[in-house]
Amino acid sequence: MKLSTRIMLISLSALTFATLSGTASAETEWQKQHPRRAEVNHRLNHQDKRINKERKEGEISKQQAHELHQQDHAIRQQERADARKNHGHISKQEQRTLNKEENTVSKEIGK
Repeated sequence: MKLSTRIMLISLSALTFATLSGTASAETEWQKQHPRRAEVNHRLNHQDKRINKERKEGEISKQQAHELHQQDHAIRQQERADARKNHGHISKQEQRTLNKEENTVSKEIGK
């Protein structure tokens, strides 16, 4: 095999590898920012701020805040587990279930 042909094949292989690597990382970023996951996590972050605000204002006790944070943490862990088994995203049904759980915690904040 001529040297120029060998160099061209090596270059083509490197270019193909670089293209595939770029695609894989783009998918990972998309999966991390999947709209259903982003919505669930946005709600969890908002609830975390509400819990901290209520605690700071004396509306809830330190123990109540701790318990609410634990419940939110469990929801976040479930979201991550669901995403892990679904290649980085959650299904509509999983989102509905997580939202119902978030609604329950939300009602407990600031009672």
